[in-house]
Amino acid sequence: MNQCSSCTALPDLESSGYLLFTHTTFSVLRELHYHMLQNGYNSYTQDNTLHYYYSAVQTLGPFLDFIERTLPGDPVELKGTWTGKDQQTHANMINFHQLKERISRPSFMTVINNEQFTHHMQPIIQLNTGEVMGYEFLMRPQADAAPFRPDQLFSFSQQSGLQSLLDNRARIASIKTSAKYLKPGTKRFINFLPSSIYDPDHCLLSTFAIARSCGISTKDLVFEVVETEKFDDLEHLLRIFQTFQSYGVRVALDDLGSGYSTIDVMEELQPHYVKIDRSLVDHCDQDIKKQQRLEKIVSRAGSYGIITLAEGIERSEELNCVRELGFDLAQGYLIGKPKAVPESPSILD
Repeated sequence: MNQCSSCTALPDLESSGYLLFTHTTFSVLRELHYHMLQNGYNSYTQDNTLHYYYSAVQTLGPFLDFIERTLPGDPVELKGTWTGKDQQTHANMINFHQLKERISRPSFMTVINNEQFTHHMQPIIQLNTGEVMGYEFLMRPQADAAPFRPDQLFSFSQQSGLQSLLDNRARIASIKTSAKYLKPGTKRFINFLPSSIYDPDHCLLSTFAIARSCGISTKDLVFEVVETEKFDDLEHLLRIFQTFQSYGVRVALDDLGSGYSTIDVMEELQPHYVKIDRSLVDHCDQDIKKQQRLEKIVSRAGSYGIITLAEGIERSEELNCVRELGFDLAQGYLIGKPKAVPESPSILD
């Protein structure tokens, strides 16, 4: 299936090659070229493009620092890419800050390009029966690849312009992993970032195609919005939700009660599931104010038919408290830690 440029990564940096730069004003490139020659950098201009030859990847960091200091005007208007020795351009030009981020963190770019990550599964139970109804998929490094923290990797992807690529590949990897371990009817909770899906009718096609090829019903998929970014455009997020729902996919709002994820947002989006932030669940059995807030959420969600899930359950007292408050589902270390192979005989063959 064809991918747009935002879901296509540049190949890993080669040991030597060329950096190519363009600018909205070519006179700025000429002046930059002059400064480069004055400082001993091997460069030339051709077809409104500035070419710089590098002989070692390790020299690129200091060189980009030099560009940022020397460039006349705003670096935002400077775009770049890199090529191999044969001058074959690898991908579309990206802005200077994204280029610098990719070059500065090559190990992260390799992780994304080569999909050097896996997913562990954390069980979610029904509070009225105690049975496992689904799993949340959480990204982890591959054992034989470079280590990383998932939050740092996603932060890098945002800064480097690789967010759509990582988000798409993470969704697909989660679906493939679920097909290997989970039986039909088991819900698969998979995170996504709204800003990575600029056009849901196009960007989600590969996700649905993979689900079909794996024999997974879309009704078993639950895509949840992670609360790592501000909901600047609720209309766009609502459109994403509607696209998911048109394919039979369930949607969830994550971390309710924290940051921008509020009851008002829940009522605007009306997801199938709402996951309560662990800060509200932590020691809720000892905090009357938390109990009152949780009770209000359960009541408001229930009026819309939204299923409530309490996250971060680490103590039996918390589990009993959220059960008494009327929550439907629960998740946390007390119930089960994320594992590469889930331990749940009632769900697995």
